[in-house]
Amino acid sequence: MEILLAYIGIGILTCGTFVASALGVTICGNAVVGSMKKNPEGLGTYIALSALPSSQGLYGFVAFFLLQPFLTDSVTLLQASAILCMGIMMSVSGIYSSVRQAQVCANGITAVGAGHNVFAATMVMAVFPELYAILSLLVTILVAGTL
Repeated sequence: MEILLAYIGIGILTCGTFVASALGVTICGNAVVGSMKKNPEGLGTYIALSALPSSQGLYGFVAFFLLQPFLTDSVTLLQASAILCMGIMMSVSGIYSSVRQAQVCANGITAVGAGHNVFAATMVMAVFPELYAILSLLVTILVAGTL
């Protein structure tokens, strides 16, 4: 039964963080399409800003590899519960931070498309929502180290 709980946690973790990145990249992609109509020369800038919300999925992938050694028949209830909790935490924080980061990036993409020089400022501001996805990965690393 414990192994099932652990696998549910891994499923939530990976699905949530992958969905988070897909949502974020889509929000940015929509802004790129609109900005390309006004300023097609900015494609490189648009792509750089659009890629930022994809990191949450990478954090989920890293967390999967950290927790994978515990996916055995000998996993304890405490370990399985921790994996489930880490999955929920990373999924929720990943989705929220990715969507919020994408909103910042989409605004930057729109502004760059309108001719404003805000690329660097947008990159800096986009780091702030991502910080919380990074912190959730760090918590997962710390918890995995105690299991």
